[in-house]
Amino acid sequence: MDLIEEFIIKAKSATYVGNGQHVAASRTNSHDLVYREGSLKYLDSYYGMTDFVGQEVVWDNDTPVWAMNYYGRILDSSLIDAGRAGKVIKASLSKLYQENRFLGAFTHAVDGYQYEDKNQGTYKSFVGIEKIFAERKLAYQLDYHGGLIIP
Repeated sequence: MDLIEEFIIKAKSATYVGNGQHVAASRTNSHDLVYREGSLKYLDSYYGMTDFVGQEVVWDNDTPVWAMNYYGRILDSSLIDAGRAGKVIKASLSKLYQENRFLGAFTHAVDGYQYEDKNQGTYKSFVGIEKIFAERKLAYQLDYHGGLIIP
């Protein structure tokens, strides 16, 4: 596994999924989470809560080397709310990261909800969709894409 890919998994585990500390907003009204290790820095910066948009970036010595953009939303508020969706996502991604990966087909059941992630590519270039089903109905969806940045 590549050093950047390993770092991404550690950073994702330590920030949103790991209930990492928010830092001062890098942009007006953004929610920011940061992780650092050696010359590498990771920033997850997003807006919103129930429906939200964000970007994750990795820098090596202040040079951006990887990024991911995402947009997530509740599709049926009668089936799930933002708090419950967050719990399902954190439990599911925590299990995925324990497998030492953040991409690849993955499903996980949490408290009667079914989490599903499907994507194509590797950390170098990828697209994917994260979904939560309740009562076999699609309740939440997040679309994402990203990859390496070549300076």
